[in-house]
Amino acid sequence: MARPSNNNRDDSNKPVFWTVSKSRLFDLFRDITLEYDDSAIIEPINLGFEDAVTHIRERLLTERCDAVISAGSNGTYLKSRLAVPVVIARASGFDVMQALARARQISPAIGLINYQSLLPELTEFQHTFGIEIMQRSYVTEEDARAQINEMKAAGIKAVVGAGLITDLAEEAGMTGVFVYSAASIRHAFDDAFEIARVTQLEMPRGRNQPAGEILRARHSINDLRGDSEKMQMLRDTVSLYGKSPATVLIQGETGTGKELVAQAIHRESSRTPGSSKPFVAVNCGAIAESLLESELFGYEEGAFTGSRRGGHAGLFEAAHRGTLFLDEIGEMPLTLQTRLLRVLEEKEVVRVGGTRPVAVDVRIISATHCNLEERITQGKFRADLFYRLGVLRVQLPSLRERSEDLVPLAEWCLKHALAAMNVRPHANLHAELVACAPLLQAYDWPGNVRELRNLMQRVALFLAVQPLQALTPAFVLKLAPELNRAAASDIATAAPGIHVADTLAHFNGNRAAAAAHLGISRTTLWRRLKEETGSS
Repeated sequence: MARPSNNNRDDSNKPVFWTVSKSRLFDLFRDITLEYDDSAIIEPINLGFEDAVTHIRERLLTERCDAVISAGSNGTYLKSRLAVPVVIARASGFDVMQALARARQISPAIGLINYQSLLPELTEFQHTFGIEIMQRSYVTEEDARAQINEMKAAGIKAVVGAGLITDLAEEAGMTGVFVYSAASIRHAFDDAFEIARVTQLEMPRGRNQPAGEILRARHSINDLRGDSEKMQMLRDTVSLYGKSPATVLIQGETGTGKELVAQAIHRESSRTPGSSKPFVAVNCGAIAESLLESELFGYEEGAFTGSRRGGHAGLFEAAHRGTLFLDEIGEMPLTLQTRLLRVLEEKEVVRVGGTRPVAVDVRIISATHCNLEERITQGKFRADLFYRLGVLRVQLPSLRERSEDLVPLAEWCLKHALAAMNVRPHANLHAELVACAPLLQAYDWPGNVRELRNLMQRVALFLAVQPLQALTPAFVLKLAPELNRAAASDIATAAPGIHVADTLAHFNGNRAAAAAHLGISRTTLWRRLKEETGSS
């Protein structure tokens, strides 16, 4: 197989990935690869199963590969037979729902064939739409072919699955609907980059080869969406803080976008022009204390049983001349808080088991959802560290505190979710979301923007399957009972922001359609219309 030459450029510090795929997945890998061309050497291998194993084993004798990226049965086969790390791209539940929605537009008779196991969560999907989905699993290509033949005999017209399944379906004269999305493939690439980062951290290297160089902040100040006064002030704060090298403490509820803000500050920083310096993130509450210490500060060879030969550089060293983002800083154990304080004061780090200090130039941005002052009172957080981390502070507003942003944010999330399924939003989408505003604004949104985005993805899926369905408060309640049916019913019957006369005119006087749109009965519609017009 001919391979591209890289002799004319210095790629020695870039991670090397091989994507292994056949059929439609090969094309998707190729398209996504272009996005990572500047940060990795990525080569496609258009082989499968034993042919791919033989090819890769031969090349590994003389070539370097940090990770193989594959999917489905092919990826599982490679993972069990190769010594190199294999990242398996997996279709998310949303991917499956999107694919089923596309299949539903082709034919009411749908089949889904999944590798090794069935998807029990599809039961709710079937009940909601009143449709039947024939679901089967396979292990070998022979199994898959047999399932395709069974579905064809049962009258199935469209089959959802991976590349092997869609190829077999089309060979049998059926329509194959590919289950993988670009987002799932990007997630696999991100996992491969993380593997490469850890691998490079564990290799001896000089200061000119920081593994953190492969990490980049993806989000900028433009991703902080919302026209409310609070969001305008937040963007101004991010822009201002970017001009300073001081530590930043970001406080806010879950789902308010703390890491997004941290990345935006990094991108605005005058010390990292063009975001050319690393942005390294670690969740202090998700890693055991013993592992967190070695991850942050690194360790020397022989520091403890199982330590790697040559030692291990920590995240402080990886983030040299860039930003280290310490998420959930309130969960950091007290013993590590003491070590962190020393690094901040001395601007040097000593690896676990070592004595030689290593100078580091790192900006620290930390974030927490908890009340650090309260944790200080409880003796769980050092007061001196709190003041050292919070030279600059920013409190992120919750979604319920900027309710005027709810409809624009919902519309933006919904349009993006529809676009991901190649569905064009209908002309009345904005007006229908405005009609749903009282319902959305009555909810507390404990998950904030993340929860709103997830809900809009759910709404998009159902609208894709039922394109004639109006986006009414009643429809949203059906999909999201967490919005509190009782309270929402009161809003739907009394909200001053919804004018029955306007809604009735929108539906050309059709009272049944207007009532369905508002999520109220025709009797309630008539009563409210009389109240608006002042009729007796």
